[in-house]
Amino acid sequence: MATVGKVITCKAAVAWEPGKPLCIEEVEVAPPKAHEVRIKVVATGVCHTDWEYLFETGKGMKFRPFPLVLGHEAAGIVESTGPEVTRFSPGDKVIPLFLPYCGECERCLSPKTNHCKKNWTNMQAGVLADGTSRISCKGQQVYQFLGVSSFSQYTVVPDTSVAKIRSDAPLDKVCLLGCGVSTGYGAAINAGKVEKDSSCAVFGLGAVGLAAVMGCKVAMARRIIGVDINPNKFEKARQFGATDCINPRDYSKPIQEVVVEKTGGGVDYGLECVGSPAIMNAAFESTRDAWGTCVIAGWTETEVMSISVEKLLMGRTLKGTYFGGWKSVKDVPKLVDDYMNRKLKLDEFITEKLPLVQINKAFGLLKSGKSIRTVISLQDS
Repeated sequence: MATVGKVITCKAAVAWEPGKPLCIEEVEVAPPKAHEVRIKVVATGVCHTDWEYLFETGKGMKFRPFPLVLGHEAAGIVESTGPEVTRFSPGDKVIPLFLPYCGECERCLSPKTNHCKKNWTNMQAGVLADGTSRISCKGQQVYQFLGVSSFSQYTVVPDTSVAKIRSDAPLDKVCLLGCGVSTGYGAAINAGKVEKDSSCAVFGLGAVGLAAVMGCKVAMARRIIGVDINPNKFEKARQFGATDCINPRDYSKPIQEVVVEKTGGGVDYGLECVGSPAIMNAAFESTRDAWGTCVIAGWTETEVMSISVEKLLMGRTLKGTYFGGWKSVKDVPKLVDDYMNRKLKLDEFITEKLPLVQINKAFGLLKSGKSIRTVISLQDS
């Protein structure tokens, strides 16, 4: 290919500073170095974490350096590979991942966790293994959000953070498996281990929450209560399997008390999919004593959760999950297969499709609650 080994000039949505809209710029994407893969990004989802980092950095999110290219939920095609890359070839369909899987470390070899730390510190800081980014604009380095940066037509990621997927997978659908859907679905299936005929309450009915509802449904839960302050999401939640939907604003008492009353003592599983300490506490207190399990899937990096120790001592379990417990590179191709075999919904999450030049509109739709997932088409811009 004509671009192999050369710098690629392309379009990207650059965040120059916190709190300001993204700017569509021409950027230069350097060739991949050892153990790196350069990807032509075809489609990317717009996740709440992207919005939160841009507009609430320093609040619920740790500060990361600017300028940077956001985006971490994507799918694309391998354009070229760096030295020592053996598992990928140009033309492969792939999903880049913010969570690595080296397959060799103690954590990768353990069934207890998916928390591989290969290149972790650097990727969290927006750079690759050598401490630099592969993206630049107007003569300066542009950091790569979580090591991915899918709001760019091309990006470079470590080969331990890429999942090769089947060639017939539609990239504008399976991109959602790069973050939100996998996280919520796995929160129910892997972290919660929701059981047949159980009762569940899912707090927050965005993409992560709806995926959690879907996971509870697949696990054959008997009752699935969706909780959200936006009643416009209730119809969609029922499509995914919710049996009840409740709005905390319709009640004068705390929502956990409402859930406990409606279920005669609390649910077996509470899943928090917002990232709010107050809602985390509500999800925990909505579970039944003796055996209730609360799973925290909502993302926040700096905030502190407070719970009643007595409620914990009475037999409840509180646990967190990252990327739904999936071993990223290893498990994402299986999730793609499940979608292709109609065992997993993806199309139903997508409420808008927009070109890259309308990325700020996508953020607006997300924040207004009018969108579950907007998918950005990178190559239409």
